[in-house]
Amino acid sequence: MLKILYVDDEPDIREVATMSLEMDSDLEVRAAGSAEEALEVLDAGGWTPDLFLLDVMMPGVDGPTLLGWIRQRPQFDAVPAVFITARAQRQESERLMSLGAIAVIAKPFDPMTLAAEVKAAAGR
Repeated sequence: MLKILYVDDEPDIREVATMSLEMDSDLEVRAAGSAEEALEVLDAGGWTPDLFLLDVMMPGVDGPTLLGWIRQRPQFDAVPAVFITARAQRQESERLMSLGAIAVIAKPFDPMTLAAEVKAAAGR
């Protein structure tokens, strides 16, 4: 079972992505609508994700900043992260990978292949 914490501020996109990921019985997804909500999930304890799937552009705290905050928590500093973004040009992808992401998935994503893309990024 691959446990994923998915963070995206767009409710419709979050719902579609969560549903498409949960169609794969090997994936367990918890979703958050903001960086603050994501940190609440992590700080509540009792559940540790195997992968972070983070939207890059969010109001207030963006995905890269959130990843930095997550990395300050020792129990999560080795959990791999994948960014999902509408700006998946080569330069932006390289920048995100330099921040420690293991992959970058382009928006709009294909709901039918999203789970396979995430699992491939995670080496599963």
